[in-house]
Amino acid sequence: MVTVRYWAGLKEAAGTSQDEVEASTLADALAVVCARHGERFGAVLAVCGLLVDGDPVGGRDRATLPLRQNSLVDCLPPFAGG
Repeated sequence: MVTVRYWAGLKEAAGTSQDEVEASTLADALAVVCARHGERFGAVLAVCGLLVDGDPVGGRDRATLPLRQNSLVDCLPPFAGG
């Protein structure tokens, strides 16, 4: 199992602060949560920064980024302010 945590507007769109999903790659985990929470959630997720076990994903290919048992994925929407 992998924990996917949501922050700010993404948490609001999901209606929860996190999900537990079965996934072997980051792309798999994101597909599961998008299917679970719908279009609005997917639109917000598309602009999020992602961390896997505290490391920024950046431009890495999500389909080839492996997750391990108990990985933690943080989804961080853009924040306003300074």
